[in-house]
Amino acid sequence: MLNSVPSPQFDPDHTSQPALDWEGVSDTNPDVPQRVLVVDDSRMQRRLLATRLRKWGYEVWEADSAAEGLKICTDHDVSLILSDWMMPEMSGPEFCRAFRNLGQSNYGYFILLTSKGSSDEVAEGLNSGADDFLTKPVTSGELRARLRAGERVLRMQAALIDKNEIVNSTLKRIEKLYDALNHDLSEARHLQQSLVRDTDIQFPEGKIGLNLTPSGHVGGDLVGYFRVSRHQIGLFSLDVSGHGVTSALMTARLAGYLSGFTPSQNMALRRVGDGKFVARDPAETVSDLNELLLRELETEHYFTIALSIVDLQSGLMRTVQAGHPHPVLQRRGQAIALLGDGGMPVGLIPKAEFTSFETQLKPGDRVILHSDGITEAENPAGVMLEEDGLNRFLDAARDMPAPVMMDRLLEILQAHTKTSDFGDDVSILVFDYDGPCA
Repeated sequence: MLNSVPSPQFDPDHTSQPALDWEGVSDTNPDVPQRVLVVDDSRMQRRLLATRLRKWGYEVWEADSAAEGLKICTDHDVSLILSDWMMPEMSGPEFCRAFRNLGQSNYGYFILLTSKGSSDEVAEGLNSGADDFLTKPVTSGELRARLRAGERVLRMQAALIDKNEIVNSTLKRIEKLYDALNHDLSEARHLQQSLVRDTDIQFPEGKIGLNLTPSGHVGGDLVGYFRVSRHQIGLFSLDVSGHGVTSALMTARLAGYLSGFTPSQNMALRRVGDGKFVARDPAETVSDLNELLLRELETEHYFTIALSIVDLQSGLMRTVQAGHPHPVLQRRGQAIALLGDGGMPVGLIPKAEFTSFETQLKPGDRVILHSDGITEAENPAGVMLEEDGLNRFLDAARDMPAPVMMDRLLEILQAHTKTSDFGDDVSILVFDYDGPCA
């Protein structure tokens, strides 16, 4: 406890010899800051403060003016400052503002010593950047309490700096990981798009146009074709549920099962005795893919698909629709026809039944396979393009070459959604049938 006997006090006007009540104050505090700056134009006041502060374990600097105090703060890391309010040339509040403007990395706790005590004067000191006040005459107990309060603030501030450094360091590591992941995903996007090696394929009986635009880095859509024989081709459009890496990996796996480069692994083909391959019924192919997905791939994903086998000589197209958007048939001078009756997605239930249907193509017909990323594209108000919107576009683009039509379709989707980053993968296959070659 402080001695109950009245003790000598600071003389705020420096007209008498100042003294401090130091009796009864503990001299030990292991967590005190290393440095304290005492700024006062009264040499006696400074020495009284500095002597006791050193006894308490502080490293103390003294300055007889704010200008000298600023120089010390510039050259050294000062954690606590005790400054008189009334000083010539620069007052304590002015000194505090100048100190704050130094922009030091570590915070300095600033205590003003003053005989002023009105609310306006306190507001002035706080507005200058001061943290606390000691009203003269000052007792040692109050001074020690204010110093300890400052120490707590400084410890919290130091702990906050340490935590911020940890956070910043962690964020930098996360940024590096993100950059690496972003690079890998960009490469994955290029690899996925490489599954569609050719986007404009021409042969004597017709032309095929392909477009694949994943949402984000990678997605689950795929369009493609494969040769069955000289006069037969396969066309497909598939969409794996979900988005991202797992969907893309499953899409890549399915691409191998419908590859035109390795007929022996293409599940839509059957090897015949002479070493050649013939097309299987599309419904059988999808049925086998359904059982394979449920039995071996062990994934929660499923997919939709439209798979067609086209005889280029006769124009007969045999198709299976398994939960995929309806294939579109365009004939010159006729309304758009939607083919198929929907069907069950692949990979949901064992032994699901799939049925093929036949369409007789005529020279000049256009067949379009697409994903629901087109018809379900939403504008900012949440309104989908839907089949009607796509059909209106297809009517207007009937005479456009496939590559031009697909580029125009992407522009339409961007205008509809008000973005080039679509919410779902967008894929489309356009097959223009010119008829059998002579």
